[in-house]
Amino acid sequence: MNPKEAGPTVVVEEIQRRHKDIWALRGVSLHISAGEIFGLLGPNGAGKTTLVRILATLLRPDSGRARVAGWDVVANAARVRAATGLAGQHSTVDGMLTGFENLCLIARLRGMDRRAARRTADELLDRFGLTDAGGRLVKTYSGGMRRRLDLAGSLVGSPPLIILDEPTTGLDPKSRLDTWDAVGELAAGGTTVLLTTQYLEEADRLADRITVIDHGEVVAAGTSDELKAAAGSRLAIVVGEDHQLPTAVRAAVSAGGNSPTVDRRDRRVETVVTDGQSALARALSVLQDEGVDALEVGLGRATLDDVFLGLTARPRPAVTR
Repeated sequence: MNPKEAGPTVVVEEIQRRHKDIWALRGVSLHISAGEIFGLLGPNGAGKTTLVRILATLLRPDSGRARVAGWDVVANAARVRAATGLAGQHSTVDGMLTGFENLCLIARLRGMDRRAARRTADELLDRFGLTDAGGRLVKTYSGGMRRRLDLAGSLVGSPPLIILDEPTTGLDPKSRLDTWDAVGELAAGGTTVLLTTQYLEEADRLADRITVIDHGEVVAAGTSDELKAAAGSRLAIVVGEDHQLPTAVRAAVSAGGNSPTVDRRDRRVETVVTDGQSALARALSVLQDEGVDALEVGLGRATLDDVFLGLTARPRPAVTR
């Protein structure tokens, strides 16, 4: 059976959690299928880390329930921990140990005997392209190598779920691409991946499905293509003279766009509109009425950035008692 056709690895049902007078999570529900890369997006303070901590059994929900690999995160916390690998925002490997020693240590903590731990360490070093560096102290590793070692450590014991909490924060572009390749290989091998990230390009490239949360609530869910389609279209107007930019802005606003962005160097105005061709016609009418012959006026697909910005600008709801 294709892993993605199996039952869900993660089920979250109406989870609520609050800290004093602020909702961290406010009735969040979601499910993550086996073998899926599931993207969890949201601004700082949206509730992503709180949800991750609940799934990792580090916090208890105030209400609702969550299951990982069929196990309840409260009633069966030890089972959930055995079924979960976690790689946080910051490297947790020991710089004073070698890569091999780090993986052996994690395997021993997972309950493996010495022989099984050494075999597992060798296999994971090979899988993540770190065999040649396995005998070196981790403090000599690059950021990308440390991240790959983190990912390798999260796979010790072959847990069905890997939680990656902003896994490429602080990495250079090459290391980020290497990490993306490694994450893709995890899912291809049948591992379920829950990915939280601040990099929208990362979610766009990796995630099979995406849920956006803001102020502790789910505000959108779907594939990247579905979210972009729901956001509308991106209207772009390029003019040839600086003095024509205010007219281009008025045309964008008339088209129905909110808060157009202005690139003065390229004399380009962009905004997101919801009614496509009608919006384009309104923009052209304004330009024509004011005698501006634009170099370019066109519609393009909305980006995941447009989706994110359009969904996460609401005021935070107050806690009701």
